[in-house]
Amino acid sequence: MRFQNISSCDVNNGEGVRVTLWVQGCSHHCPGCHNSKSWDFTGGREFTEEDKAYLFNELDKPYIQGITFCGGEPLDSYDDVIQLIDEIRVKLPEKDIWLYTGYTKEQLEQSDKKDVLKKIDVMVDGEFKIEQRDITLPFRGSRNQRIFKFVNR
Repeated sequence: MRFQNISSCDVNNGEGVRVTLWVQGCSHHCPGCHNSKSWDFTGGREFTEEDKAYLFNELDKPYIQGITFCGGEPLDSYDDVIQLIDEIRVKLPEKDIWLYTGYTKEQLEQSDKKDVLKKIDVMVDGEFKIEQRDITLPFRGSRNQRIFKFVNR
């Protein structure tokens, strides 16, 4: 998996104080995307064991509520993201997991990526639509995007 950045103490991409992993690569290419530099699958850098250790160290802090996977499109790196989610669930089960994806819940339910829905706590779904942009919405950029809270634990 390639990634763009790890943000510590993020309060913009989910409830509470969070660690955000900005996954590199996106197949959606939404016009008006706030992070179009994350589209290139060869951009960013490889997620190493050192990066993982840093992420877990930041995530382990008592004031951190959880992790958010953003991008790019995290589910375009599905196998690596699922493996990391599974590891977080084992090592830090009290932390919640948010996922931002351009895929809709319905698309995921009909895909080989549907298992992610059983492993996360909150999902913000749907491609960003510039014609539906609404800066008053919490945790999303356009009115078509939805927030789903799952009871998986």
